[in-house]
Amino acid sequence: MSKTIGIDLGTTFSAVAIVENGRPRLITRRDERLVPSVVGLDEAGRIIVGQAALNQYVLAPERTIRSVKRRMGSAERLKLGEREYLPQEISAFILRYLAQMAEEALGYRVKRAVITVPAYFNDAQRQATKEAGELAGLEVVRIINEPTAAALAYGLDQKKNQYLLVYDLGGGTFDVSIVEQQEEVLEVRASHGNVHLGGDDFDERLLQHMLAHLSSEHRYDFKQDRRAMARLLRAAERAKIQLSDKPYVHVGEEFLARYDDQVVHLNMEVARDQFEGMIKDLLQSTLQSIDQALTDAELKAEDIDQTLLVGGSTRIPRVWELLQEKLLMEPSLEINPDEAVALGAAVQAAIIDGEDVQAMLIDVAPHSLGIEIAEIFHGLVIPGKYKSIIRRNTTVPTTKAERFYTITPDQDTVHLRVFQGESPIAEENTLLGELLFEHIPPAEDPTHNREIIVEFSYNLDGVVEVTARDLHGTRQECTRVSTTPAKREVRTVAHTPRLELALEKEVTATLRDAARVQLQVEAAGNTKAKTAIAQARETLEAAHARGDQKGVRKALDKLQDLLYEYEEA
Repeated sequence: MSKTIGIDLGTTFSAVAIVENGRPRLITRRDERLVPSVVGLDEAGRIIVGQAALNQYVLAPERTIRSVKRRMGSAERLKLGEREYLPQEISAFILRYLAQMAEEALGYRVKRAVITVPAYFNDAQRQATKEAGELAGLEVVRIINEPTAAALAYGLDQKKNQYLLVYDLGGGTFDVSIVEQQEEVLEVRASHGNVHLGGDDFDERLLQHMLAHLSSEHRYDFKQDRRAMARLLRAAERAKIQLSDKPYVHVGEEFLARYDDQVVHLNMEVARDQFEGMIKDLLQSTLQSIDQALTDAELKAEDIDQTLLVGGSTRIPRVWELLQEKLLMEPSLEINPDEAVALGAAVQAAIIDGEDVQAMLIDVAPHSLGIEIAEIFHGLVIPGKYKSIIRRNTTVPTTKAERFYTITPDQDTVHLRVFQGESPIAEENTLLGELLFEHIPPAEDPTHNREIIVEFSYNLDGVVEVTARDLHGTRQECTRVSTTPAKREVRTVAHTPRLELALEKEVTATLRDAARVQLQVEAAGNTKAKTAIAQARETLEAAHARGDQKGVRKALDKLQDLLYEYEEA
């Protein structure tokens, strides 16, 4: 039986891990522990992922996509070569690459995965992540929050009663979670964050500083020069990393651009205190998130027993200093900030697989969820109000229901608009979806307003289901509020030419392997194996002939399982 893998799908880097003998470990390929979350097209028009894609970014930024995680859940189309992709389609290439790494290391086909997301991801972003996994040919058995995963990895060796503060500052997102640990049980008490704050933003501040320096000497529009901007961004990233170890760095880029017979070279120094000044407001906002999380958890800073740092951006010295000043303790060094999330995802995967892992996880909803309502004040109807049904930081999974009334006795239809957020004004929150509930039965007393029950169910993946029913249960409507413009049916998304091409190659290779193994088992006199492989081949060929993508994937899984079984035998 193949194991479920754990995947940290990061903004700048991603990783995959698995639990073996009760311990999580990172899966590597040729010493590649972290995979750059970059997708590109090479000169021949082939998809490339990881370091190869990152290496070509400076020379061919127009054929390279990076930081796609920041676009997850949006309807934005990303151009790559002659085609446009949704963010989840680009993420699918990264996930497939990670799954293939795992398959090479483990020697069997990987089918299931736990994938992490920022705690502050909304429903649309979580759905897009799950869809990316499905496009990559994976069954996404659980979506878990990144800080929670890190706490799970840490808690495996720490059987204590304590409060943990997980500070997760990655390449593109920031989360803070307060986790209560009681021996083997880890319960998230509160989470807060910003899905648009991370190392990319620090790079951008440095980039703008470099542009200001160049603009003072040159009348050239660098922003219209994609290659120059790519080189400047690379220089900013390097400077940021070096400033974690040095008080100042020299930044140089020769032959950056050419205009009016002039050659542009970048030659400047950046001091650490300059850089810290550039990002001061961004780091300060993370402390405000800590305050909010502590308030929501009904704790004070002095109640925290341990601070865990997650994400590469936590290596910035000023982050350490601010957290020490805030929490009056040094952060823990017991977890690798780059690997903790993937390792925790692997632990959760092992728990789901039923392995003997001494840990249990209880998570919370990071945002409030509710509906738009109208209030009646002195006979006046005031629309546009927001009524939360599941409050943020409620333990999940959970189901909550509330009773509502129509505005008039003869109103038999209700248009429910489902929102996520904290503002009392509906439109200031994030619209997740809509539900039309018609033919509501009248009240027993026809002069009374009609009543409905609205129920929210929030599952472990952070996906919400909304049900509206009348008081007597004779009418009911239900929907999953994942109606983002970027969401399409998986069977539709899966028909993109690049993914079709990959599937076509997999079918060809598998049928070729099947023919070889069938001859081997026939020579060995294993009639049962020969018959099973022959039938599986026929099923795959039939599904392929009629263009049944779902049937092809199912038949592929079946045939590949047989090949692994009988090749090993």
